[in-house]
Amino acid sequence: MKKFGLLTLGIIAGIVALANLGSLLALGVSAAIVFAGVHFYLKSDSTFLKIFWVTLGIIGLISAVVNVPGFFGILAILAVWYVVKKWNNEKVSLSSSIIKSDDPFVNFEKQWSELSK
Repeated sequence: MKKFGLLTLGIIAGIVALANLGSLLALGVSAAIVFAGVHFYLKSDSTFLKIFWVTLGIIGLISAVVNVPGFFGILAILAVWYVVKKWNNEKVSLSSSIIKSDDPFVNFEKQWSELSK
């Protein structure tokens, strides 16, 4: 019975995710506009360009907030991810497990990035 519930939830979530594919694309474009607005605002020196980039960022933010079906699509994709994890009897965890070790050879990449800052 548990597998039937997971299958039903997965099918419904998959249909919702596919139905909101256009909204997800529009939400991604809105997020890219907001990112570009913030990025170029921080790099610009003139007041006119700062006003332009803030205006563009606000337009992108309003477009993202208005795009509610895109958020439902994200929730549906998360539901499909949850169903796949539960179907394969894997542990569902939203937090990442970080293994800490004092061995410098284990954490070489982390130490190298700290040194090269």
